[in-house]
Amino acid sequence: MSKVVITLPDGAKREFAKDLSALDIAKNIAPSLAKATLVAKINGELCDLSTVIDKDCRLEFINRDHADALEVLRHDCAHVLAEAVQSLFPNTQITFGPAIENGLYYDFYRETPFTPDDFPAIEQKMREIIAQNQPFTREIWQREQAAAFFKQQGETFKAEHVMRLPEGDDISIYRQGDWLDLCRGPHMPSTGKLGKAFKLMRVSGAYWLGDQNNPQLQRIYATCWRNEKELNDYLHFLEEAEKRDHRKLGRQMALFHTQEEAAGSIFWHRDGYRVYRVLENYIRNRLHQDYDEVKTPQMVSNSLWKQSGHWDKFGDDMFTVNENEIDNDALQRIFALKPMNCPCHVQIYNQNITSYKDLPVRLAEFGQVHRNEASGALHGLMRVRAFTQDDGHIFCTEEQVIDETKKFCELLKSIYQDCGFSDFSIKFSDRPEIRAGEDEVWDKAESSLKEAIEATDMPYVMNPGEGAFYGPKLEFVLKDTLGREWQCGTWQVDFVLPKRLGATYIDANGEKQVPVMLHRAILGSMERFIGILLEHHAGHLPFWLAPVQIKICTITNDLDDYGCEVLQACIDSGLRAEGDFRSEKVNYKIREHSLKKIPLLIICGKKEAENGQVTLRFLGKKEQETLDLNVALQQLRQKSIIPQFAEILPSGLV
Repeated sequence: MSKVVITLPDGAKREFAKDLSALDIAKNIAPSLAKATLVAKINGELCDLSTVIDKDCRLEFINRDHADALEVLRHDCAHVLAEAVQSLFPNTQITFGPAIENGLYYDFYRETPFTPDDFPAIEQKMREIIAQNQPFTREIWQREQAAAFFKQQGETFKAEHVMRLPEGDDISIYRQGDWLDLCRGPHMPSTGKLGKAFKLMRVSGAYWLGDQNNPQLQRIYATCWRNEKELNDYLHFLEEAEKRDHRKLGRQMALFHTQEEAAGSIFWHRDGYRVYRVLENYIRNRLHQDYDEVKTPQMVSNSLWKQSGHWDKFGDDMFTVNENEIDNDALQRIFALKPMNCPCHVQIYNQNITSYKDLPVRLAEFGQVHRNEASGALHGLMRVRAFTQDDGHIFCTEEQVIDETKKFCELLKSIYQDCGFSDFSIKFSDRPEIRAGEDEVWDKAESSLKEAIEATDMPYVMNPGEGAFYGPKLEFVLKDTLGREWQCGTWQVDFVLPKRLGATYIDANGEKQVPVMLHRAILGSMERFIGILLEHHAGHLPFWLAPVQIKICTITNDLDDYGCEVLQACIDSGLRAEGDFRSEKVNYKIREHSLKKIPLLIICGKKEAENGQVTLRFLGKKEQETLDLNVALQQLRQKSIIPQFAEILPSGLV
C-alpha cells in the first residue's frame, strides 16, 4: 500500500496510508485529537478535515485554543447567520460575509430595513441551527451551473458575482443541511462546533461591491469567540471603551467639538486648547536644546510636490487652489495645502551651504497639514482632515544615523512614560511595492536602519511592505489601558528625498555629498494623541497636563476671602487653578468637578483658614490630606513642572 510521510508540529514524522483524510489521520493518532480538532493546517494552509492527503506534507491540527481558530469560528458563524436570516426573512438575498477583527459581518439585500429589534429572533434561529449540528460539506460546481442555480433562486447578486469569475473556473460551494453558499472555505465539520459564544452587534448600510452607484445592502455585524468567557470579556471591553470614548469625554469635559460646517477639523474649546498648548510646550521644552524650531508655509506650489514625488503618490488626497494670472498669456499655477512638512524642511536646509562639521542639522515644527480623508472615515480627534504633526527632520551623514537613532529612541521612551504609557512596541517597516528610488538605495537604507535599531537593544518585529514610499521606517506602537494598540511615533531613514530636492553638504574633501534625511515624529498627530490620552486615562489626565489642575472650593461664603488668597497663591505658583465660591454645598461641588475630571480639589473650611492650611482631595480618592498652604504649593509646583518627578503625592493625583 502506498504511504505518505506526515511531519507533525513537534518535528516528528509518521507514515500513513495514502489518500486518508486529515480527520482519518487525527483519529489514527488519538480519538480525542479528532474530537477536539476544528480544521487542519496542511503545509501552512487551513483546510477542511475532510481534505484527502495524497502526498508528503506538514500537518497541524487546529483546536479551539489555537491562534487560527477564531477566524474559522467566525467564518462558520457568518454562514449560520446568513441561513438564520433567510429562514426568518425568505425574500432576503445573500451576498458576502467575511470574518473581521473581533467578529464578522454579512451583507444582505432586503427592501425592509433590519433593526436591532430583529436580533433576538435571529440569534435564537442561529442557536437552533447550531443545535441541529448540521455537517458542512464541500461541493465543486461548474461556473454556469452555479450561476443558473443562484439566478433560479432569485439570488441575483450571487449570480452576478459567479459570472464575473473566469470562464472554466470550478466553483466551491458549502452546504449546511439544505442551505448552501458560495465559499472557498475551510469550515469546521459541523455547525454544532460553533458553540454559543456569539452576539449580533449592529446593522449598517453598505453598497454592493463598494460602489455607491450600486444597490444598497444591509450589513449585520456580529462578534464571535471561543467561549462565553471570551465573549463576556469582549462585551465588557466594549462597555469600558464606550465610557472612555474621547468624543464623549470631550463633551463632558468641554474640551472640543466637531460639526459638519468644518468636517474633519476641530473646534478647540478653552480647556481643550489648554491641553493642546501644554502638550505642545512640553514637547517644545524637551526638544529645545537639540532642535531648531521652524515654521513653513501652509500652501505650496505643486511643482515642489511633483519634484518630491508626493504629487503622484498623494495628489488625489490634497486640497488644491488654482491661481490665475493674466499677463500677455493666461497662466495657471496650482497650489496645495501641504499634506506633510518634509519637502518644506528641505527648502530651509538648502538656504545655507552646510559643512559636514555642521551636521547633524535638526529641524522641528508643529506643522499643520491637511489631507482629504473620506467623510465616512472621519472620527473625532482620531481621524481628521486638518491636524498638527510634532514633526522633525534630521540631516546627517550615514555614520551619524546610529547615534541619532539611539538618542531619538531614548527621548521617545521618556516622553511616552511622562504621558502615562509604559508599554510600547516597535515595528520595522521595509520597502513597499510602490516606492521611489532604486533597489540599491533601499538596500542601503534598510541596512542602515536595521543596524541602528539593533544598536539600541530595543526589540522589534518586522512589518513587511509597510515602509514610506521614500524609505524604511520604525513605527512605535503604544498599548493603552484596554490593551488597544496605537501607532504614534515614526523614525524613517531616507536617501531619496534629499537627493530629489537638491540637499547637499560639503565633506572633508571639499566635495558635495547628499545627506541622509531622518524623518521623525513622537506623538504623530497632536489631535490624535490627545484623543488617545483621553481614552487611555478615561479623562483623568496626568496632573501636569490637566486643563484645570485645581479647583478651590469654600465650604461657606464667609471663607471666600481665604479662598481667593489660596487661589492667587496657586496662580502665582504657575498652577492652573480656579475658584468655586458659589453658595452650594461642598459635596455638590465635589460631585460636579469630579465629573469634569478635575484632578485636585482644595477645600477651604474655617479650620484651614485659621491655620493657613488647605485640605487636598484627589480625584477618585475618598481620603483627604490637610497641609500647610506653602508645603502643598511646593509639592504641587514640582508635580506640575516635572512630569517624571518621584511620587510625593497620593496616586490619585496622577
